[in-house]
Order: sequence, then structure tokens, then C-alpha cells
Amino acid sequence: MSKPARAATPRAWQRMLSGRRLDLLDPSPLDVEIEDIAHGLARVARWNGQTVGDHAFSVAEHSLLVEDLARELTPDLSPDARQIILLHDAPEYVIGDMISPFKAVMGGNYKEIEARLQAAIHLRFGLPAVTPTRLKTLTKRADMIAAYFEAVELAGFSHAEAAKIFGRPRGYPRSVDGGPRLGLSAEPSARAQERFLKRFAEIESLRAQSSMTAAPQRPR
Repeated sequence: MSKPARAATPRAWQRMLSGRRLDLLDPSPLDVEIEDIAHGLARVARWNGQTVGDHAFSVAEHSLLVEDLARELTPDLSPDARQIILLHDAPEYVIGDMISPFKAVMGGNYKEIEARLQAAIHLRFGLPAVTPTRLKTLTKRADMIAAYFEAVELAGFSHAEAAKIFGRPRGYPRSVDGGPRLGLSAEPSARAQERFLKRFAEIESLRAQSSMTAAPQRPR
């Protein structure tokens, strides 16, 4: 009697346009490229694509918004901290942007894979593998503010509904309907990719200048 054929080991890597093969279960920093990240994030839709306009509002645009809001909340952020915030959703260039209700259903496995990818991305660019707690708190706050504005301006939420879920931002100009607005609109993926890469390069330049003029410091 012939032995049953062994099941093939499931492929756990993804081939990137750069030619890199990123292993999702054991990601190596050597297989992480910023061009791949920017390309992917600019094509991953926030809100599962359920937003107004001719283009999806991408994770790349969201990442730029969160970094901008974080600097507004804490103007003296170090360059390292700014880069960590810009890359806070970087794993989604591989695993996509799952809405919060689905993440809750997925449970721990999703979070484990996300954490491994985030660590590999950080190490690739000389950042701490794990985001410091204080910076994680700031990023979460900026992320919730961004979610509020995206919800009411792009995803069809009322101000009351968005405030109940994400909290109402304080200190922003009021619109004619009595709620805060930023005037968000989605842009073509190529433009989002370009802006993400430009901001990454700007922060890298600041990091290089900082390393030349000061002793290494933990991101604040």
C-alpha cells in the first residue's frame, strides 16, 4: 500500500515588487523596503473602501494624517518618534487594513503576526523593535482623532455617532453644521505613495541631522 502524500507546507511569504520575499511568520528586516511599504499602503483602503469620492482613502493618507496630528499634539517630537508614528500602520502593506470589528473576531493570531511585522519594519530603519509606551499612547490618540475626521468627512458617520465611537476632538475649527472638520478628501494612489515616500525621506533627513548633533535618545 502506498503511503499517503504529505500535505504541502502552506506558502507563508509574499513576493514584493522590489523582488523581496517577506515571510509573514518570521519576517526579516532585510526583506523590508520602504518603496514596497509606500506602494502597498497607498493601495490599501481605509474603511473597507466605504468612503465618498472617486478614490479610496488609503492607509498611506491615514498614516500621513496621524503623523501630522501627533506633531500638532506634541510639537517637540523627536525625528525617531515621528518616523515610528508615520510607520504605525506599516504592517498593513502586507496584511491589509482590517476593520476593528473583524480584528476582534480574529483574536490573538492577527496581533502576533502584526507585531512581528512591525518589529521587523522598525529594525530595518534603525528604530526600537517595540514602540515605547508613551509614544504608543500618543499615536493612539492621534489615530482616534484621525478616525473621527475620516468617519464624518469620508465614511458617512454623523458627528454624534463618530463622537460616541472615537471621542470628539477638542480645539478644532467648527464647521457650519456645528461639528469639527479638516476638509479631507481621498487622492489617487500614485499621489498618496509619492507623498508618503517624501515624508519618510524628510524625517530620515531629520534623523540623520539629529544623530550628528546629539547623543542617541529614546523616542518621546
